[in-house]
Amino acid sequence: MSHSSASAGLPAGVVVFERGWLSSNNVLFVGSTETSLVDTGYATHAEQTLALVGSVLHERPLDRILNTHLHSDHCGGNAALQGRYPSVRTEIPPGEAALVESWDERKLSFLATGQICPRFRFTALLLPGSECVLGDRPWQVHAAPGHDPHSVILFEETSRTLISADALWENGFGIAFPELAGEPSFGEIGATLDLIAGLAPRRVIPGHGAVFDDVARALDIARRRLDGLSRDPVKHARHAIKVLMKFKLLEVQSISLTAWKTWLASTPYLELIRSRFFRGSELGQLARDMLEELVAAGGAEVDAEVVRNR
Repeated sequence: MSHSSASAGLPAGVVVFERGWLSSNNVLFVGSTETSLVDTGYATHAEQTLALVGSVLHERPLDRILNTHLHSDHCGGNAALQGRYPSVRTEIPPGEAALVESWDERKLSFLATGQICPRFRFTALLLPGSECVLGDRPWQVHAAPGHDPHSVILFEETSRTLISADALWENGFGIAFPELAGEPSFGEIGATLDLIAGLAPRRVIPGHGAVFDDVARALDIARRRLDGLSRDPVKHARHAIKVLMKFKLLEVQSISLTAWKTWLASTPYLELIRSRFFRGSELGQLARDMLEELVAAGGAEVDAEVVRNR
């Protein structure tokens, strides 16, 4: 966990809570009249999120929450923050607004990926093509499909600061989830990388990992990674299964083998990936193979009764 602020070259009033891989980074804006938080982390880290925000705001309320997209590691703290700050306004990208309003967990990503997200409300839409004032500065809202079809990124033109969510990390980008479900999105990832290159940011606040300023290098890594995944979509599918499994282990830290098998069988996305990319394999065997790869890579350990995160 680390904090970055204006001293690290970010605009005044911007504080970045670098979280890790279970919770996305949170970007707190402390303006003269309003406070805002972009992305809120995972549900199991909600108390830590409240503590981090409170450590900066003290007696000031949180006025706005903005979500770049509605994956559980980016919006899982919404409900806790809404409970702590009852008048907070919450803005989400428009693509899944109706699903949030009716709280359709089957069509939202939470149940499908075997993750959790307490129900939250929203009060406005974060519309691509618009501007929003954060920390007394105007930030452009840009559509950034690929990792998630409804994701947005935020760009401040004067400082050339980009909040890139999972569209660009220092060493890659987020899984192309639509691609796994049979909706081609590698091309959209490429178009989003081109959009970012055109914005020419000096500094990037990614959804995961440290703030970075060698944007040209990051874009080069991302494009080479995209080219490799496009040529070998099965490799991407194998990686996605391991990421979902690792995320669960990060959440629970340890889990009985019986509960692990129950989770595997009750997570629809795993079967979806198997049916599209591994038709000759049974899910149980495929999951055992992926777990063995995680163990070999030092990401998990298994004994007779328990699976543990490492």
